[in-house]
Amino acid sequence: MKNLVLSFFGLLFIVSCKNQTEVENAIADINIDVSVERFDQFFGNAQSSDLPRLKQAYPFLFPEKYNDAFWIAKLEDSLQKELIRETGKAYQNFDAIEQEIEGLFNHLKYYFTEFNPPRVITTTSSVDYRNKVIVTDTIAIIAIDNYLGNDHYFYEGIQKFIRSNFEKEQIVVDLAAKYAEHYIYQPQRKTLLDDMIYFGKQLYFKDVMLPSTTQAQRIGYTSNQLDWVTANEAYIWRYFIERELLFDTDRKLLGRFINPAPFSKFYLEQIDTKSPGRVGQYIGWQIVSAYMKNNEVSLKEMLRTRPEDIFNKSKFKPRK
Repeated sequence: MKNLVLSFFGLLFIVSCKNQTEVENAIADINIDVSVERFDQFFGNAQSSDLPRLKQAYPFLFPEKYNDAFWIAKLEDSLQKELIRETGKAYQNFDAIEQEIEGLFNHLKYYFTEFNPPRVITTTSSVDYRNKVIVTDTIAIIAIDNYLGNDHYFYEGIQKFIRSNFEKEQIVVDLAAKYAEHYIYQPQRKTLLDDMIYFGKQLYFKDVMLPSTTQAQRIGYTSNQLDWVTANEAYIWRYFIERELLFDTDRKLLGRFINPAPFSKFYLEQIDTKSPGRVGQYIGWQIVSAYMKNNEVSLKEMLRTRPEDIFNKSKFKPRK
Protein backbone atom coordinates (compact mmCIF):
# COMPACT_ATOMS: atom_id res chain seq x y z
CA MET A 1 0.00 0.00 0.00
CA LYS A 2 2.83 2.38 0.91
CA ASN A 3 4.54 1.73 -2.43
CA LEU A 4 1.26 2.35 -4.25
CA VAL A 5 0.82 5.74 -2.57
CA LEU A 6 4.42 6.70 -3.33
CA SER A 7 3.94 5.69 -6.95
CA PHE A 8 0.78 7.78 -7.17
CA PHE A 9 2.43 10.93 -5.86
CA GLY A 10 5.46 10.26 -8.03
CA LEU A 11 3.20 10.13 -11.07
CA LEU A 12 1.51 13.38 -10.04
CA PHE A 13 4.92 15.04 -9.71
CA ILE A 14 5.99 13.85 -13.17
CA VAL A 15 2.73 15.04 -14.76
CA SER A 16 3.03 18.41 -12.99
CA CYS A 17 6.63 18.88 -14.19
CA LYS A 18 5.64 17.92 -17.73
CA ASN A 19 2.74 20.39 -17.74
CA GLN A 20 4.97 23.14 -16.38
CA THR A 21 7.60 22.44 -19.04
CA GLU A 22 4.94 22.62 -21.74
CA VAL A 23 3.72 25.96 -20.41
CA GLU A 24 7.24 27.41 -20.29
CA ASN A 25 7.91 26.17 -23.85
CA ALA A 26 4.71 27.83 -25.05
CA ILE A 27 5.73 31.05 -23.30
CA ALA A 28 9.19 30.97 -24.87
CA ASP A 29 7.58 30.58 -28.30
CA ILE A 30 5.85 33.95 -27.88
CA ASN A 31 9.31 35.48 -28.32
CA ILE A 32 8.65 39.17 -27.67
CA ASP A 33 11.59 41.33 -28.70
CA VAL A 34 12.56 44.21 -26.42
CA SER A 35 14.90 47.01 -27.42
CA VAL A 36 15.50 49.26 -24.43
CA GLU A 37 15.75 52.96 -25.30
CA ARG A 38 18.62 54.52 -23.34
CA PHE A 39 17.20 57.99 -22.83
CA ASP A 40 19.61 58.49 -19.94
CA GLN A 41 22.49 58.33 -22.40
CA PHE A 42 20.70 60.21 -25.18
CA PHE A 43 20.02 63.13 -22.85
CA GLY A 44 23.35 62.90 -21.05
CA ASN A 45 25.31 63.15 -24.30
CA ALA A 46 23.07 65.77 -25.91
CA GLN A 47 23.82 69.36 -26.86
CA SER A 48 21.29 72.17 -26.59
CA SER A 49 20.68 71.82 -30.34
CA ASP A 50 19.49 68.24 -29.77
CA LEU A 51 16.62 69.27 -27.50
CA PRO A 52 13.92 69.66 -30.21
CA ARG A 53 14.61 66.14 -31.47
CA LEU A 54 14.57 64.63 -27.98
CA LYS A 55 11.40 66.47 -27.00
CA GLN A 56 9.67 65.19 -30.12
CA ALA A 57 10.72 61.59 -29.46
CA TYR A 58 10.07 61.68 -25.68
CA PRO A 59 7.43 64.36 -25.00
CA PHE A 60 6.32 62.63 -21.78
CA LEU A 61 9.78 63.19 -20.30
CA PHE A 62 9.68 66.95 -20.87
CA PRO A 63 6.86 68.48 -18.79
CA GLU A 64 5.52 71.64 -20.41
CA LYS A 65 5.85 73.62 -17.18
CA TYR A 66 9.64 73.66 -17.76
CA ASN A 67 10.99 75.76 -20.62
CA ASP A 68 14.03 75.02 -22.77
CA ALA A 69 16.27 77.10 -20.52
CA PHE A 70 15.56 74.65 -17.69
CA TRP A 71 16.60 71.64 -19.78
CA ILE A 72 19.71 73.37 -21.14
CA ALA A 73 20.75 74.17 -17.58
CA LYS A 74 20.16 70.54 -16.64
CA LEU A 75 22.45 69.39 -19.43
CA GLU A 76 25.23 71.43 -17.81
CA ASP A 77 24.36 70.48 -14.22
CA SER A 78 27.24 68.77 -12.42
CA LEU A 79 24.98 66.32 -10.56
CA GLN A 80 23.26 65.33 -13.79
CA LYS A 81 26.64 64.73 -15.43
CA GLU A 82 27.69 62.59 -12.47
CA LEU A 83 24.50 60.55 -12.68
CA ILE A 84 25.10 59.93 -16.38
CA ARG A 85 28.72 58.98 -15.78
CA GLU A 86 27.89 56.49 -13.02
CA THR A 87 24.92 54.89 -14.80
CA GLY A 88 27.01 54.65 -17.96
CA LYS A 89 29.73 52.78 -16.07
CA ALA A 90 27.24 50.40 -14.45
CA TYR A 91 25.15 49.82 -17.57
CA GLN A 92 27.49 49.88 -20.53
CA ASN A 93 25.60 46.86 -21.84
CA PHE A 94 21.89 46.29 -21.18
CA ASP A 95 21.51 42.98 -23.06
CA ALA A 96 21.12 40.72 -20.00
CA ILE A 97 18.41 42.92 -18.51
CA GLU A 98 16.68 43.16 -21.90
CA GLN A 99 16.47 39.35 -21.91
CA GLU A 100 14.97 39.34 -18.43
CA ILE A 101 12.38 41.91 -19.49
CA GLU A 102 11.59 39.87 -22.59
CA GLY A 103 10.98 36.86 -20.37
CA LEU A 104 8.62 38.88 -18.19
CA PHE A 105 6.74 40.22 -21.21
CA ASN A 106 6.42 36.74 -22.71
CA HIS A 107 4.82 35.54 -19.47
CA LEU A 108 2.52 38.56 -19.35
CA LYS A 109 1.38 37.92 -22.93
CA TYR A 110 0.72 34.24 -22.18
CA TYR A 111 -1.42 34.89 -19.10
CA PHE A 112 -2.96 38.17 -20.29
CA THR A 113 -3.50 37.97 -24.03
CA GLU A 114 -4.58 41.61 -24.13
CA PHE A 115 -1.10 42.70 -23.00
CA ASN A 116 0.84 44.73 -25.56
CA PRO A 117 4.58 45.24 -24.95
CA PRO A 118 5.37 48.88 -24.16
CA ARG A 119 8.36 50.98 -25.07
CA VAL A 120 10.99 50.41 -22.38
CA ILE A 121 13.00 53.52 -21.59
CA THR A 122 15.82 54.09 -19.12
CA THR A 123 16.36 57.45 -17.47
CA THR A 124 17.78 59.03 -14.33
CA SER A 125 15.74 60.52 -11.51
CA SER A 126 18.22 62.02 -9.06
CA VAL A 127 17.70 58.82 -7.03
CA ASP A 128 13.94 59.18 -6.64
CA TYR A 129 13.68 55.70 -5.14
CA ARG A 130 9.93 56.02 -4.53
CA ASN A 131 9.46 56.04 -8.31
CA LYS A 132 12.11 53.65 -9.55
CA VAL A 133 9.77 52.20 -12.18
CA ILE A 134 6.76 53.82 -13.85
CA VAL A 135 4.43 51.79 -16.07
CA THR A 136 1.56 52.80 -18.36
CA ASP A 137 -0.22 50.96 -21.16
CA THR A 138 2.37 52.13 -23.69
CA ILE A 139 5.61 52.90 -21.84
CA ALA A 140 7.74 51.50 -19.02
CA ILE A 141 10.29 53.91 -17.55
CA ILE A 142 13.17 52.61 -15.44
CA ALA A 143 15.21 55.11 -13.43
CA ILE A 144 18.47 53.18 -13.43
CA ASP A 145 20.28 55.51 -11.05
CA ASN A 146 18.32 53.60 -8.37
CA TYR A 147 20.07 50.34 -9.28
CA LEU A 148 23.78 51.00 -8.89
CA GLY A 149 24.39 48.61 -5.99
CA ASN A 150 23.33 49.20 -2.39
CA ASP A 151 26.78 50.43 -1.35
CA HIS A 152 27.08 53.11 -4.05
CA TYR A 153 28.08 56.49 -2.70
CA PHE A 154 24.94 58.07 -4.20
CA TYR A 155 22.97 56.29 -1.50
CA GLU A 156 24.82 57.56 1.53
CA GLY A 157 22.24 58.84 3.98
CA ILE A 158 19.52 56.47 2.73
CA GLN A 159 18.57 53.89 5.35
CA LYS A 160 20.07 50.46 4.78
CA PHE A 161 16.73 48.62 4.62
CA ILE A 162 15.64 50.93 1.79
CA ARG A 163 18.81 50.77 -0.32
CA SER A 164 19.30 47.02 0.20
CA ASN A 165 17.45 46.35 -3.07
CA PHE A 166 19.13 49.04 -5.17
CA GLU A 167 20.64 46.24 -7.27
CA LYS A 168 20.37 45.59 -11.01
CA GLU A 169 18.83 42.15 -10.29
CA GLN A 170 15.80 43.94 -8.87
CA ILE A 171 14.94 45.86 -12.04
CA VAL A 172 12.78 43.12 -13.55
CA VAL A 173 11.33 42.32 -10.10
CA ASP A 174 10.23 45.93 -9.62
CA LEU A 175 8.86 46.00 -13.16
CA ALA A 176 6.79 42.86 -12.45
CA ALA A 177 5.49 44.43 -9.22
CA LYS A 178 4.22 47.43 -11.17
CA TYR A 179 2.39 45.19 -13.63
CA ALA A 180 0.90 43.25 -10.73
CA GLU A 181 -0.64 46.51 -9.50
CA HIS A 182 -2.38 46.82 -12.88
CA TYR A 183 -3.91 43.34 -12.77
CA ILE A 184 -4.83 43.01 -9.09
CA TYR A 185 -8.41 44.02 -8.39
CA GLN A 186 -8.88 44.78 -4.72
CA PRO A 187 -10.65 48.14 -4.33
CA GLN A 188 -10.67 48.41 -0.54
CA ARG A 189 -8.02 47.40 1.95
CA LYS A 190 -9.38 47.90 5.43
CA THR A 191 -7.98 45.08 7.53
CA LEU A 192 -4.50 43.68 8.06
CA LEU A 193 -5.65 40.56 6.19
CA ASP A 194 -6.68 42.69 3.20
CA ASP A 195 -3.15 44.07 2.92
CA MET A 196 -1.56 40.69 3.55
CA ILE A 197 -3.57 39.14 0.71
CA TYR A 198 -2.96 42.10 -1.60
CA PHE A 199 0.80 41.72 -1.32
CA GLY A 200 0.43 37.95 -1.33
CA LYS A 201 -1.25 38.29 -4.74
CA GLN A 202 1.59 40.53 -5.90
CA LEU A 203 4.25 38.06 -4.76
CA TYR A 204 2.44 35.08 -6.29
CA PHE A 205 2.17 37.08 -9.52
CA LYS A 206 5.97 37.40 -9.44
CA ASP A 207 6.27 33.63 -8.85
CA VAL A 208 4.41 33.04 -12.11
CA MET A 209 5.97 35.84 -14.14
CA LEU A 210 9.57 35.47 -12.95
CA PRO A 211 10.23 31.74 -12.46
CA SER A 212 13.98 32.21 -13.01
CA THR A 213 14.38 34.58 -10.06
CA THR A 214 14.77 33.40 -6.47
CA GLN A 215 12.09 33.71 -3.81
CA ALA A 216 14.38 36.06 -1.89
CA GLN A 217 14.63 38.37 -4.92
CA ARG A 218 10.87 38.38 -5.44
CA ILE A 219 10.17 39.59 -1.91
CA GLY A 220 13.33 41.68 -1.66
CA TYR A 221 14.89 39.76 1.22
CA THR A 222 18.40 38.51 1.72
CA SER A 223 18.70 34.72 1.88
CA ASN A 224 19.15 34.99 5.66
CA GLN A 225 15.98 37.06 6.02
CA LEU A 226 14.03 34.54 3.95
CA ASP A 227 15.40 31.71 6.07
CA TRP A 228 14.28 33.55 9.22
CA VAL A 229 10.66 34.07 8.13
CA THR A 230 10.47 30.48 6.84
CA ALA A 231 11.78 29.09 10.13
CA ASN A 232 9.46 31.35 12.16
CA GLU A 233 6.37 31.10 9.98
CA ALA A 234 4.36 29.21 12.62
CA TYR A 235 5.32 31.72 15.33
CA ILE A 236 4.35 34.72 13.19
CA TRP A 237 1.01 33.13 12.35
CA ARG A 238 0.30 32.26 15.99
CA TYR A 239 1.13 35.83 16.99
CA PHE A 240 -1.40 37.20 14.47
CA ILE A 241 -4.10 34.74 15.53
CA GLU A 242 -3.67 35.03 19.30
CA ARG A 243 -3.85 38.82 19.15
CA GLU A 244 -6.76 38.76 16.69
CA LEU A 245 -4.91 40.97 14.21
CA LEU A 246 -6.17 39.57 10.90
CA PHE A 247 -9.41 41.52 10.85
CA ASP A 248 -8.09 44.49 12.82
CA THR A 249 -8.54 47.82 11.01
CA ASP A 250 -5.82 49.70 12.91
CA ARG A 251 -3.67 51.19 10.12
CA LYS A 252 -0.68 51.29 12.46
CA LEU A 253 -0.38 47.58 11.77
CA LEU A 254 0.84 48.41 8.26
CA GLY A 255 3.94 50.06 9.68
CA ARG A 256 4.52 47.08 11.93
CA PHE A 257 4.06 44.21 9.46
CA ILE A 258 3.42 45.36 5.87
CA ASN A 259 5.40 48.46 4.90
CA PRO A 260 9.17 48.49 4.29
CA ALA A 261 11.00 48.70 7.61
CA PRO A 262 14.31 47.57 9.13
CA PHE A 263 12.39 44.96 11.15
CA SER A 264 8.84 43.92 12.00
CA LYS A 265 7.42 45.21 15.27
CA PHE A 266 6.18 42.39 17.48
CA TYR A 267 7.17 44.51 20.49
CA LEU A 268 9.29 41.61 21.69
CA GLU A 269 12.95 42.53 21.86
CA GLN A 270 14.30 39.05 21.17
CA ILE A 271 12.19 38.81 18.01
CA ASP A 272 12.18 42.38 16.67
CA THR A 273 15.97 42.61 16.45
CA LYS A 274 16.14 39.45 14.32
CA SER A 275 13.08 39.76 12.11
CA PRO A 276 13.03 41.43 8.68
CA GLY A 277 10.34 43.95 7.82
CA ARG A 278 7.16 43.08 5.90
CA VAL A 279 6.50 39.69 7.52
CA GLY A 280 2.79 40.28 6.85
CA GLN A 281 3.52 40.32 3.13
CA TYR A 282 5.35 37.02 3.48
CA ILE A 283 2.44 35.34 5.32
CA GLY A 284 0.00 36.71 2.74
CA TRP A 285 2.20 35.12 0.05
CA GLN A 286 1.93 31.74 1.75
CA ILE A 287 -1.85 32.05 2.07
CA VAL A 288 -2.28 32.92 -1.61
CA SER A 289 0.09 30.09 -2.62
CA ALA A 290 -1.96 27.64 -0.53
CA TYR A 291 -5.16 28.94 -2.13
CA MET A 292 -3.80 28.37 -5.63
CA LYS A 293 -2.57 24.90 -4.69
CA ASN A 294 -5.88 23.81 -3.17
CA ASN A 295 -8.32 25.36 -5.65
CA GLU A 296 -8.81 25.05 -9.40
CA VAL A 297 -8.66 28.74 -10.34
CA SER A 298 -6.72 30.70 -12.91
CA LEU A 299 -4.23 33.44 -12.13
CA LYS A 300 -6.67 36.03 -13.48
CA GLU A 301 -9.48 34.75 -11.26
CA MET A 302 -7.29 34.76 -8.17
CA LEU A 303 -6.18 38.35 -8.74
CA ARG A 304 -9.85 39.41 -8.62
CA THR A 305 -10.94 37.23 -5.70
CA ARG A 306 -11.89 38.81 -2.38
CA PRO A 307 -9.27 38.48 0.39
CA GLU A 308 -11.65 36.75 2.78
CA ASP A 309 -12.59 34.17 0.11
CA ILE A 310 -8.92 33.45 -0.55
CA PHE A 311 -8.24 33.11 3.17
CA ASN A 312 -11.27 30.89 3.86
CA LYS A 313 -10.57 28.54 0.93
CA SER A 314 -6.78 28.45 1.21
CA LYS A 315 -6.56 25.72 3.89
CA PHE A 316 -3.39 27.51 4.91
CA LYS A 317 -1.25 25.82 7.55
CA PRO A 318 2.07 27.43 8.49
CA ARG A 319 5.30 25.47 8.39
CA LYS A 320 6.31 24.10 11.77
